[in-house]
Formats: sequence, C-alpha cells, structure tokens
Amino acid sequence: MLEQALVALAGMGGAAVVQAAGTDAWTGLRQALAQWFGRGDEESRRAELERLDRTAAELAVAREDGGTTSEHTRVEHEAVWRFRIEDLLEGLPEDERDAVAEALRGLLRHHAPPGPVTTGTGGIAAQGDVRIRADRGSVAAGVVNGDVNLSVPPAPDPTQG
Repeated sequence: MLEQALVALAGMGGAAVVQAAGTDAWTGLRQALAQWFGRGDEESRRAELERLDRTAAELAVAREDGGTTSEHTRVEHEAVWRFRIEDLLEGLPEDERDAVAEALRGLLRHHAPPGPVTTGTGGIAAQGDVRIRADRGSVAAGVVNGDVNLSVPPAPDPTQG
C-alpha cells in the first residue's frame, strides 16, 4: 500500500496526462512520461508512447462528441494513468521508490500544464461539474467541517399565526 503522498502524486500524473493531451504541453509530457515508465528499456518506452497516443486520440474524439461522453472519457483516462503510476511505484523496492517518485515530481513540474484548480486540506477541487444533492431529509455537502445534526423542527406556536 502506497503512502498518501505517493497516491496524490499518481493522481497528479493522471490528471497531467488528461490536461496535456491536445495542448502544446503534450509532446514534452508524452516523451518524459514514456521515458519515466520505460526506466531505460526502449521497448517499454515505445509501448508507453503508444498507450499515451491512444489516450490522446480517445480524448480528442470525446472532446469532439462533447457532453457527458467527454467528461466520462476524461475521468476514465485520468484514473487509468493514476492506477498505472501507482502500480509502478508500488512494485518498486522501497529503496528505489523515493528516487523514482522524485523523478516523476520533477517531470510533472517541468512538463505538466498548470492546474487551474487548487484546494487546501479538506477541500474539493473539480475540473468539471459537481452535483451535490440531498434527498429525503438527508444532508449533502462537498465538505463538512464540524458536526451535522438532523432533527425535526418544532411545531410553530399557533398564536404566532
């Protein structure tokens, strides 16, 4: 099981792939990420380039279609790349993991497009629509910082009209 900081790093990597696809940042990120995944093996590097190209092509088609297809495809590919990064990091011996994670941080700093949304601890960041809905007397919230108490309100005083 990866520590939380590495899971967050993997999430940043997945988001960077999706955000960069189809932009000026794509070529640099694509090359750097394929090199990072390949870890010196040319065949693995080429396989990663093909995977990244398929991702970019699917995202381009989804953008053209628009609507929920685009959002679904974006979320799907972000998760795929996040999990791929997590798997690579998790499969490394502990003594190598920090150096490989630092290399990923560096390539993301250098090649990833800047993220438009940031949040502090306990916040929510979203690049699309967020729908939060309460139903049947429940409570719905993006973030709750404190207690939530549900109770039936008292009946109004009949003398108050």
